[in-house]
Amino acid sequence: MTAPILVTGGSGTLGRRVVSDLRAGGHDVRVLSRRSHASEEGLVYVTGDLLTGEGVDATVAGIDTIIHCAGSFKGDVKMTETLVRAASRVGAPHIVFISVVGTDRVPVVGFGRLPFAYFRNKQGAEQVIAKSGLPWTTLRATQFHDLFLIVARGLTKLPLTPVFAGFRFQPVDVDEVAARLVELALGEPAGYVADLGGPRVYRMVDLIKSYLRVAHRRRVLVPIWIGGKTARVIRAGGNLVATPPDPAGTGSRKTWEAFLTERLGQRYTASA
Repeated sequence: MTAPILVTGGSGTLGRRVVSDLRAGGHDVRVLSRRSHASEEGLVYVTGDLLTGEGVDATVAGIDTIIHCAGSFKGDVKMTETLVRAASRVGAPHIVFISVVGTDRVPVVGFGRLPFAYFRNKQGAEQVIAKSGLPWTTLRATQFHDLFLIVARGLTKLPLTPVFAGFRFQPVDVDEVAARLVELALGEPAGYVADLGGPRVYRMVDLIKSYLRVAHRRRVLVPIWIGGKTARVIRAGGNLVATPPDPAGTGSRKTWEAFLTERLGQRYTASA
């Protein structure tokens, strides 16, 4: 009998897609969650907490593969340490971890570091896994479309909308990240694999403008200059995939504009 695949953070934005893809492929899935959920045939939810360690040992028992999607703004390292310790006690399961592009390039120091502390947190979690002695695979991805939508909605609640001057981003579709994680989980441990980013690179101001256009809203955009080493590296592209898979955005991969059209129910047009 094939062991189920464990997904941490299986009820989150990414984890839900990972679970759905695994189930569609006929795989049994075990999900670690802090909240109780109704299980079904082939899909079992186990209550546990990676911050406290409660329930984690029981969750990893009998598992050969773990897709580690759980995380928090400050708790990535501690949660990963808890998972690795528990996994090491039951054998040597393959851990597939989702991280963020730029952890090896973006220094989180100086003024402006707080908005980007997650780079340091993810890097710490990466190191925990790499030094664990367990077989592992780490995928670094750029920020999801969903995150930029949350940011755009939040910033544009203000009549004067701040945007970071000179910052560029390469948003990626969460479904594509989920599919890649499942592919990696079904393969052999590979260490660090090629970064995954969206098909286009955008200035932050253009991401916000696109959102406003589709949402039929008007705001005054105010460029904000952030100083410090962290911001300098981001302005230089340290948070981007070195070689975008499709710089012209002509492939089948989902662009920011296509995501907005799908999510907001409006047809995107480039005209103002």
